[in-house]
Amino acid sequence: MNQDRSFSFAYGNDRRDLSLPAHTRYLQVQEPQRDITPTLFQQRLVEFLGKNPLDLTCPVLVLADKTRLCGYPEYLPLLLRSLEQHGMDGTRLKIIIGYGTHGRQSDAECRQAYGTAYDRYSFIHHDCTMKDGFKECGRTTQGTPVRFRHDLLDASAIITMGAVSHHYFAGYGGGRKLVFPGCGEREAIYANHGLYLDGNAGTIAAGCRPGILDGNPLAEDLFAIEEKLPVHLAIHGILDSHGELCNLVLGRGRESFLEACRLHGENCEIVAPDFAVVIASCGGYPKDINFIQSHKAIHNAAMFVRDGGLLLLYGECRDGIGSTTFLPWFKMGSFAAAFRELSRNYQGNGGTALAMMTKLQRIRIGMVTDLDEASCRLIGMERWSHESVKQFLGDRQNAASIACIGNASLTVKKGQAR
Repeated sequence: MNQDRSFSFAYGNDRRDLSLPAHTRYLQVQEPQRDITPTLFQQRLVEFLGKNPLDLTCPVLVLADKTRLCGYPEYLPLLLRSLEQHGMDGTRLKIIIGYGTHGRQSDAECRQAYGTAYDRYSFIHHDCTMKDGFKECGRTTQGTPVRFRHDLLDASAIITMGAVSHHYFAGYGGGRKLVFPGCGEREAIYANHGLYLDGNAGTIAAGCRPGILDGNPLAEDLFAIEEKLPVHLAIHGILDSHGELCNLVLGRGRESFLEACRLHGENCEIVAPDFAVVIASCGGYPKDINFIQSHKAIHNAAMFVRDGGLLLLYGECRDGIGSTTFLPWFKMGSFAAAFRELSRNYQGNGGTALAMMTKLQRIRIGMVTDLDEASCRLIGMERWSHESVKQFLGDRQNAASIACIGNASLTVKKGQAR
């Protein structure tokens, strides 16, 4: 006789245990082999810098924020030491945290994210709204204004270090996104993100999907922006499902980024049917730090839910929604009304709101979360307790198809649009 199986879902820094029916399908990413070591990273740096000497008189290093960590406490000091050994004066280095439109981290959060380097070097907290901080450098063929920070334009060398990940509308995150939108100007970021909308069809652009770069208007726009200010050394991190660093790919330009995307994608993209019920976790902190971050897991997991089905997601959201520009779109009365306004004037997390509305038109979404009931109701989600999920499963031991996803922030359905 088949027995139920216990599964532990990450929730913030804790776990939530469930007994799942015996017929549950477990959708798991393939864990990448842990190849990188401090010694190997240093060897790769020496090899790259030997073949590609950098002008290190006044370099700029761009890092990701706390939601996109990349083994910084261990590997950032090695990078900095290697650069100094190749002639860099550490007092001339600027390290920019590429927040994009995200809010600034506290010093305590930065020390946790970047380790001892945070107090030893000059860190700059990017502000996408700063006046006179950007220079206009033309427009892309899509009409996006190209505006770069003055210190990036004045840098003798630009270096980026961050993890590659699937992105629900840009195809992949990391890489070129560290400079823009990571260090971008707000209105330019909104112009790029506005390509997520297909104004002619009145819906989300079909090519804007996780894992898709070709035919993705937003991703192609990012490549066009990158060509205006190429990075001299890009360090791409490959993570496992626990957020641990497994590899670091060093290079420059599109080819290096695509190789990192390939390595990440072959581990995280899954071929699977649709299910009546999908139970998933965002992967715990920091992937579920707020709703905006949790939405990436919702978007991925929803791909595995059949029309009319149910997605139950574990996401703590200790920092609440994570944006002041998300909930107002749900007060406009309809998807069409929100779409019209965003098409006219793209703002903030409006695209995320439309993506959420689109999913809710197709499936039910319940969330075990610390978010308040009123916010969940406004979005259109059902707020569930852990006990109510247990009760739901107990009442449906012989129900139709059920799938379990331990880390939906990484797990992507291959080759199917929704």
